[in-house]
Amino acid sequence: MRLAIAQLNPIVGDLGGNVRLILEAYERAVEAGADLVCTGELALTGYPPEDLVLKREFVRATGEAVRSLAAATGPAALVAGFVEDLGEARTEAWRPVTSEARRYPPLADSAAVLRDGQVMAFYRKRRLPNYGVFDEARYFMAGTGPPTVVEVAGARVGVTVCEDLWGEGGPVDDAARAGAEVVLNLNASPYSRGKRAAREHWAAAHARAAGVWIVYAHIVGGQDEVVFDGDSFVMAPDGAVIARAAQFASDLLVVDLPVSRQAAPEPLVPIAQERLGPVAEVYAALVLGTRDYVRKNGFKGALIGLSGGIDSALVATVAADALGPDSVTGVLMPSPHSSPGSVTDARKLVANLGIRSRTLPISGVMDAFGEALREAFAGTEPGVAEENIQSRARGMLLMALSNKFGDIVLATGNKSEFAVGYATLYGDMAGGFAVIKDVPKTLVYQLCRYRNTLGEAVPLEILDKPPSAELRPGQLDTDSLPPYDVLDPIVEAYVEHDRSIAEIAALGIDEDLVREVVGKIDRAEYKRRQSPPGVKITDRAFGKDRRLPITQSWSGG
Repeated sequence: MRLAIAQLNPIVGDLGGNVRLILEAYERAVEAGADLVCTGELALTGYPPEDLVLKREFVRATGEAVRSLAAATGPAALVAGFVEDLGEARTEAWRPVTSEARRYPPLADSAAVLRDGQVMAFYRKRRLPNYGVFDEARYFMAGTGPPTVVEVAGARVGVTVCEDLWGEGGPVDDAARAGAEVVLNLNASPYSRGKRAAREHWAAAHARAAGVWIVYAHIVGGQDEVVFDGDSFVMAPDGAVIARAAQFASDLLVVDLPVSRQAAPEPLVPIAQERLGPVAEVYAALVLGTRDYVRKNGFKGALIGLSGGIDSALVATVAADALGPDSVTGVLMPSPHSSPGSVTDARKLVANLGIRSRTLPISGVMDAFGEALREAFAGTEPGVAEENIQSRARGMLLMALSNKFGDIVLATGNKSEFAVGYATLYGDMAGGFAVIKDVPKTLVYQLCRYRNTLGEAVPLEILDKPPSAELRPGQLDTDSLPPYDVLDPIVEAYVEHDRSIAEIAALGIDEDLVREVVGKIDRAEYKRRQSPPGVKITDRAFGKDRRLPITQSWSGG
């Protein structure tokens, strides 16, 4: 059986465009002699469609799109993921998993097997994830029916979807017991660091236990906060990966799979076996997530406030790689507290990247704010409120440029700062997309150093100087925060792993410091709720991944 994985970058809700993507890949695969073409999970609708599926017209149009796909198929089978309206077909074999599901037509996260102009079979996802960024129990009914196994080119092929693969037993093993020699697994699995190892662990466990080929068909691209990294693969019954698609790029992977389980497979196209390293793949995720967020949302280009610091340098570098230098503008907004080195460092970054730039000094804006607040602030000592006027003045100017020219503002805060509230609402938090929102400060440095191995982007002067917001003379981040190599492990333990104060202190970190940092994290929740979305690269990002009440009094860590 000649198999093709169509690793596509769909746009959520663009049914017509996604149909064209699928059919273009199908036609290319057919030209290559494919007997079976497999897309990723919900490739027709895009993933996750969220509350779009509660719109009856969207679901109706999705059904029409499936029929149009079927009509375009020939002898080669096409397996496409879509949202299925079960309609009047609801039986005892389907169970609504939440009361919310009962308010709307019963839906399934499904895959359709299409061939010779017809729908051959359907498969409805049985395991519905409802953790992290996933809300599938809100929308879908879990399938409990028999396995879907079809014959293609003399091989018995089972169909499963994403979470069906994760965990022991279940739909993959059921398909094998029903006679499948090859099990397709259609995926929309958001990227996070180290995710590939977990995917391949479960694929190998099922391949070995059931003695089947596993075809892991993934999507690619950025969708709001999440990035899908592609990296589709074909795994032999012994758990060995014999073919891989590209990482962070669309691809068509064509492989000959033997009907006999003992025969050797034959990849028919050059297979990208080399994988990106752990820092390189994070950088690729940031670039893809930024490119797709900006382009899919129709922005002309991007604006970044350049402070001469490392965070804005990394964001500008990612933006230039994602969008092209001509689509990126760095805005220098020096204040009376900006050091001469910060301005020259920012200008060197602009030259290295080849991006556009403009300079808007903010001394006059600060004076105007000071005069407006003079009476209200009379008799008080200057402090954080006055310092933050600078940040908010910069945010206002950036948003004015965005309104005028149609470019999106990319916020430059990192995960360490967002965690402890070391960021100014309506100031440096202003913007439409926060590129490094999920990137700890220590990783910011690693990413800059990695990028410089591909050609100097971030000046060494920026890499070497101590981090500072420069909101007052001589200010350093360490005036308000512990060193980042101390702070970041606390943030990771508390935010990503839900460790308690005592558990974190047991790692060898001063308990009073842990309690102080945890208090800052909890108090900053209201700020984070007002921050722009950003690329998820860790197991638990701020946003959909981590949902805590703003108003709460639990202090146990």
